[in-house]
Amino acid sequence: MQATTVDEVISFLDQIIEDNKEIPSTMGYFAALYHKVTCKVKEGIENHFFDDNPRMEHLDVIFANRYLQAYTDFKNNTTPSKSWQVAFEKADDYWFIVLQHILLGMNAHINLDLGIAAAEVMKGENINDLKGDFDKINVILGELVHDVEKELSLIWTTLTKILKETERFDTILIDFSMKLARDGAWKYATSLANSPATNWPQLISARDQRITEKVKLVTDPGFFANLILKIIRLEETGSIKTRIEILQKD
Repeated sequence: MQATTVDEVISFLDQIIEDNKEIPSTMGYFAALYHKVTCKVKEGIENHFFDDNPRMEHLDVIFANRYLQAYTDFKNNTTPSKSWQVAFEKADDYWFIVLQHILLGMNAHINLDLGIAAAEVMKGENINDLKGDFDKINVILGELVHDVEKELSLIWTTLTKILKETERFDTILIDFSMKLARDGAWKYATSLANSPATNWPQLISARDQRITEKVKLVTDPGFFANLILKIIRLEETGSIKTRIEILQKD
């Protein structure tokens, strides 16, 4: 399951989404949102939103293929990166709310995969030439945060109030989807790009380990937060399939 074009990425994501509706599995939550992001990137490419649109399609494909490979590896009982392994393993955890599943996917894909994809697409070139388009991708990722909150409020109607009253959740959401995406991922991309290719496996492994260690912010944010999460989980409406369909909405 490896794509060569953005259209193929979207097709593979469609397949993953439908498979996880059928199972059903919470692994479809992240796939549904990622599908929306990819469609927005495709729209940006077609409308010449980026400085170098062919390069952006190449980056999008490399980026997506890391998720597609991780997903395939896990399904085939082959170990993906540690951060993806944790995200996929938690798919069967009854007590995790939709937001937690999404954040685990974002953690692995944005905080690890995005930097690797950026360095990969700029091999042999100046990584700084990508900075403008990298920031534009983060604009699209930033829009996803608002989509997530809007759609999750359809699954649990008082979620917006809880998010406002417990800044801890807002902090987690912003940290994983925005701050680390803009700062940490770019810093990592430049570090990787400026290192010999022979060092990449070690650098990627070390980054993966650090990102995996941050997972506890999502999986165990503390007694009070865990109590609220359990309340949210018990009051989330609809089946897994229904929730995936909500996350697919434009």
